[in-house]
Amino acid sequence: MSDEPLVLGIETSCDETGVGIVRRHTLLADAVASSVEEHARFGGVVPEVASRAHLEAMVPTIERACETAGIKLDDIDAIAVTSGPGLAGALLVGVASAKALSIGPGKPLYGVNHLAAHVAVDQLEHGPLPEPCPAMLVSGGHSSLLKVEDVTVGVDPLGATIDDAAGEAFDKVARLLGLPFPGGPHIDRAAASGNSVAIDFPRGLTARKDLERHRFDFSFSGLKTAVARWVEAQQRDGITIDVADVAASFREAVCDVLTRKALDAATTYGIEDILIGGGVAANSRLRAMATERAEARGIRVRVPRPGLCTDNGAMVAAPGAELVKRGRAPSALDLPADSSQPITTVVA
Repeated sequence: MSDEPLVLGIETSCDETGVGIVRRHTLLADAVASSVEEHARFGGVVPEVASRAHLEAMVPTIERACETAGIKLDDIDAIAVTSGPGLAGALLVGVASAKALSIGPGKPLYGVNHLAAHVAVDQLEHGPLPEPCPAMLVSGGHSSLLKVEDVTVGVDPLGATIDDAAGEAFDKVARLLGLPFPGGPHIDRAAASGNSVAIDFPRGLTARKDLERHRFDFSFSGLKTAVARWVEAQQRDGITIDVADVAASFREAVCDVLTRKALDAATTYGIEDILIGGGVAANSRLRAMATERAEARGIRVRVPRPGLCTDNGAMVAAPGAELVKRGRAPSALDLPADSSQPITTVVA
């Protein structure tokens, strides 16, 4: 094995089959096959459809990644795979594929936590992570604030959503507004021409009474309900809904809460850097608001480019390469797919 290990990462936690190839902090290939169009007609991800799509896409996506990187599978030093959390059937496809790639040529296998991978992928764009580093992960299934001491050893949870995750709220509000699935990108586009202060939607868990118990926690269920009631009231009164204004006001409320809590965590722990990851981190308003507010406090914001925020194989290969480089023990070959794997388990 070379001083800079060549690692192949496999991601199949939801509806994207991702295969990435990384040499330490250098991204060589990031091949993704998405089944989102197959799920769109159902208005959300269907687990069985996702699993079958992964089975069909796995070999072609691996081949495409190797071709892009200009390597052969024999050149790979180690295999990393998302072992959880995620959809059980989808995870099983990725874990089984990774085991096959590991057992044949005798390459070490690393089961990686999906959320920790969203943190580690930023190293491919901005270099080694500062230690410690607060990280905010926002996606369809997760909204979490974490304190990362060492992404290869452990992550301390500071807070999480107590109901709907931010990405889930985007999907549900998009459906209310007649926008396609997935909701995040469509709301972001609609909001671009809207007035973000047209409607004063609530900011969950930001009132003084909530801060003692839920200072770093999130809640978007009430916001989603507030949007639904507002839309229903307009329709009942025969008023035409301005989708752009609703989208912009809703997006502003979500981004306000996310950035407010993330920067509060950085200030509380005296840390000058904060990382934002996950699919919702691709949202244009979240990126702009976080940067603007952080600069005012002297805090640096690290956000991967949008293509690395959504699920991909590069995000799994990145911590895999770090684990190999630091000499961490590989996972056992009976590595399970754990749909509810906690964030405190960085490597299974």
